Amino acid sequence: MIDLNSEHQDHDLDKLEAILIQALKACEAAEVFLAKEEEIPIHLEAGRVRGIRSRQSQTVALRVFLDGRLGYAAGNDLADGRTLIESALETAAFGARADFSLPPPAPTPAPEIFDAAVPKVTLDAMLAQVQALADDLVRHTPGLICEGRVSRESLTVSIVNSAGLAQSYARTEYGLAVEGVLTRGTDMLFVGDELSSCCVLNDCTPLRESVFRQLTWSSQTARISAGKLPAIFLPYGVASALLAPLTAGLNGKLVLEKASPLAGKEGRKLTDNKFSLIDDATLPHRPTSRPFDDEGVPSRRCPLIENGVLAGFYYDLRTAALAGKKSTGHGRRAPGQPAPAPSALVIPAGQTSLDDLLSDIKEGLIIEQVMGATQGNVLAGDFSGNVLLGYKIENGKIVGRVKDTVISGNVYTLLNDIVAVGSGGRWVGELFTPPLFFPALSVASQR
Repeated sequence: MIDLNSEHQDHDLDKLEAILIQALKACEAAEVFLAKEEEIPIHLEAGRVRGIRSRQSQTVALRVFLDGRLGYAAGNDLADGRTLIESALETAAFGARADFSLPPPAPTPAPEIFDAAVPKVTLDAMLAQVQALADDLVRHTPGLICEGRVSRESLTVSIVNSAGLAQSYARTEYGLAVEGVLTRGTDMLFVGDELSSCCVLNDCTPLRESVFRQLTWSSQTARISAGKLPAIFLPYGVASALLAPLTAGLNGKLVLEKASPLAGKEGRKLTDNKFSLIDDATLPHRPTSRPFDDEGVPSRRCPLIENGVLAGFYYDLRTAALAGKKSTGHGRRAPGQPAPAPSALVIPAGQTSLDDLLSDIKEGLIIEQVMGATQGNVLAGDFSGNVLLGYKIENGKIVGRVKDTVISGNVYTLLNDIVAVGSGGRWVGELFTPPLFFPALSVASQR
């Protein structure tokens, strides 16, 4: 089991310092990074335990600055610093230009991302929790075949560099997920949801009620017209269809390479003024929050789109330096050398309830989840995919689930014309989003 106490983290920092000191005998600057992770997931299938596995991993990475170029090496043996150093120095001759400086020590936020109770949850308690959840769903809808997953995870991250930086943090994560398949003749209905937090999730009510709602709204099927229709994206619909093209456009590396359609548009109106997007890795209890990124840059609240205006992009150290900017604290190793990546994205909620969003729609579509939406030209903002789960709106009411339906569009075109941003909202992975209502979405359907 990973030791999460501060004394053990200090011991890791001492080991990284020893590698750093040796590396600096042969290079001008260096950085050593360590991540230790332990995950215990339990999978449940049709009422039976499919697997319980404990997975432990350790990654140590060294980046060196030698003769104006970057060398890099990674391994999993913290004790074998010599091999790591030799490998990093060898790659420097072929590495990219070292056009940036490593960050010095600086104050970092202290988001609440550690719960000492998470590593103490027993396997029996985890199994009982996911089993009870699956049993509730089957009782609600006989014939539903359920799969469940519950996991707990512990992570420690440490980093030292030649600019005097030496810091670490610990984070925990607890996750619950459930999926169900209901077969009616040749028709297959897929439902499901998941929750995650840095704290133990003792209350399964939101997860249970979400799936109950999906089953209720899907109790009937309905045919929907093809063409341009009003559409409401629920949180999973936003994440599965709109998030990938939007975050690609805001990636500082793609902007620098002129691959993003947003290059050169900073400070200009990009979307409807009802829409904003913030990345904030300082939020409490979020598994993607952290006090600093994987390069040691302090985390902060980073506005990307403010009331429709493009406020900026997210950067790592090297990309920011090449663009003449400062790192926004978005360097992530996943795996390999750091690259820009979002952390905890937030679309602020509006004031309109879902019932009010529905009320004036004569015929429209509610999108719960989309499958394969990244098949389009993501870099241009395009998406196209099958509606894995969606519902027809008729005269302000949800009348049934739609089948054999495909949606397509461009995220920037849609976000330029928003009828309303819904109230409430929820986390879906790294994104918090409310429902979004658009007046016209391209819908193709087999009638």
